[in-house]
Amino acid sequence: MTTLDQRMTRYLRADVQGMHGYAVQPSAGMVKVDTMENPFQLPAELRRQLGERLAEVALNRYPAERGEVLRAELAKHAQMPEGCDIMLGNGSDELISLLTLAADVSGNVVLAPLPGFVMYEMSAKLQGLKFIGVPTTADFQLDGPAMLTAIREHQPAIVWLAYPNNPTASLWDDGVIDAIIEAAPGLVVMDEAYQPFASRDSLARLKRHEHVLIMRTMSKFGLAGVRIGYLMGRQKLIAEIDKLRPPFNISVLNCEAALFALEHTDEYARQAEVIRAERSRIFAALQALPGVTPFPSEANMILARVPDAAAIFAGMKARQVLIKNVSGLHPLLAHCLRITVGTPEENTQMLAAFTAALKDLTA
Repeated sequence: MTTLDQRMTRYLRADVQGMHGYAVQPSAGMVKVDTMENPFQLPAELRRQLGERLAEVALNRYPAERGEVLRAELAKHAQMPEGCDIMLGNGSDELISLLTLAADVSGNVVLAPLPGFVMYEMSAKLQGLKFIGVPTTADFQLDGPAMLTAIREHQPAIVWLAYPNNPTASLWDDGVIDAIIEAAPGLVVMDEAYQPFASRDSLARLKRHEHVLIMRTMSKFGLAGVRIGYLMGRQKLIAEIDKLRPPFNISVLNCEAALFALEHTDEYARQAEVIRAERSRIFAALQALPGVTPFPSEANMILARVPDAAAIFAGMKARQVLIKNVSGLHPLLAHCLRITVGTPEENTQMLAAFTAALKDLTA
């Protein structure tokens, strides 16, 4: 009799079986500041209104026209330029996969700075495309000469530029970005997942360059559980990529929740303002601690280099605070921790746990 192990060995891809899955840390009972979520819920009255609205959604029908309404409202919210179109994804992850699938031509290369979002590399490898990672500088800025050299050598089909970057929270130098866009032979995707917390965006680049795409998500806006990503680019380019989108990929509940959120952007803007202010408070507090080097942030997270990342992570976890130990993700991230900006109360608890864990190192 053929065993399950034999069937998997015979019929499932060996590279997939050798991969590590995307890890999500258990967080029950913890102060959860590890995954860059907006920590705020809607006020009680808005939650009540949303519940009543979702109760009227036709769950017995496939999503249809409301998706088109959401596309139009997102285009308006994002101030999408003339001549462009918008495509919806089940989070940015699906859009990354579909873009990579669209570029799955023999010999094509995908290029991105490292450290960066892991899904760029994972999606490329799952499609059988070569991935080229170009290390940033030691302070997590784009290495312009290295990026341009890699572009000339590899002629990438897609260049991913997270703006701001994850996990470093860096907002790349505009001059370097513009040089990369001019040099890129294929598509350049500006991944603006953290745009609500950043001081600049790339809409002007979308207007100027027909090979530039902007990808955004409603996750950091405040709807991580709703899974809405969107991609903006020239109409004829979006039309080709959209052919790969699964029909009805956005549920009616997700669509309606997103439309409700767009009707209350003032509340989400207020939340983002608090997060930016708290980011400054956390940065200053970390900067004052001995042996701790926080890096400037334009996102809702802060990367910090510490004397012993594993020990501080464990010490904070023992105090019921969950952050992200990113020190093993790339050599440039050695001794680094990533901390999401939470509510003011959560941030106070986080800083207390951080300080106590740091003191444990010298106890």
